[in-house]
Amino acid sequence: MKKSVLPATAIMVLFLLLTHPALSLEGAQNGLLLWYQTVLPTLLPFMICSNVIVSLDGIRLMTAPLRPILGKIFRLSDAGCYVLVSGLLCGYPMGAKTCSEFAAQGKISPEEGRYLLAISNHPSPMFLLGYVSSLMDPSIPISMLLAAIYLPILPMAFLSQAVYRIKASSRIRVQKTQPHLSFDESMMNSLEVMVKIGGYIMLFSILARFISQISLLPSPVQAVLLGVVEITTGIQAIAHTFSGSAQGLFLCFATVLGGICGLFQTKSVLTAPALSLGHYILWKLLHALLSAVVFMVLAWFLHL
Repeated sequence: MKKSVLPATAIMVLFLLLTHPALSLEGAQNGLLLWYQTVLPTLLPFMICSNVIVSLDGIRLMTAPLRPILGKIFRLSDAGCYVLVSGLLCGYPMGAKTCSEFAAQGKISPEEGRYLLAISNHPSPMFLLGYVSSLMDPSIPISMLLAAIYLPILPMAFLSQAVYRIKASSRIRVQKTQPHLSFDESMMNSLEVMVKIGGYIMLFSILARFISQISLLPSPVQAVLLGVVEITTGIQAIAHTFSGSAQGLFLCFATVLGGICGLFQTKSVLTAPALSLGHYILWKLLHALLSAVVFMVLAWFLHL
């Protein structure tokens, strides 16, 4: 079935590109502009610095202030603490990328890698405070959105600890010595990942542009569908279509899921055999559900 469906899908997409060149061009331009103006300048510096820190064995030095808290509550090793922090601060797909690399290199165990993949790949605070907050209804406090997105990480951590049998933090000895990368090699490694991300954003922006032209779809359905496909375009559509607590709820859900585009970006960096994309999707769905519940409780409490 896979051998027949995928070629048929590719042929259909090629037909749409050939028959609607103006829409395809506009979608590609929108995607590349988004990548160039927003994703590249915010994610690339973090990615380069992260590669340099890992290459110079600076993980323990950086995580030393956080280890007493993260190690005890989340039961993480030094390298695991770094994965969680980088995923929270840098955004998609940095957490999954670091997690996969550390699992492949033996810096974290396969169990800790699966556990971290469930809790460490999230939208960055910069994305939420910069892009999302600028489009949100002023009646919704940005702190409410941040709480709804990040608070569920704690119960998810406890649940995934039980699922993957994470008992206590431990220091993992790397089985093989990893060569230190030069600054140029760290930069080229980061640029390669950024090109992949840019390609996915461009392709899904084209798809989003086609979806936005389907006049038979009601505006609310169209906005939610765009949020499922690609979060940046979807967030803009949701913000323009909904208002009040309904807008916040859909923004929260779409941002946590990361869209199908974010899923493909995450898949592109998962190189460690121990990590499962299927498990990642299930944890993301659970996170989105918990975030929606937290948002609704806060909206009820604040009378929004």
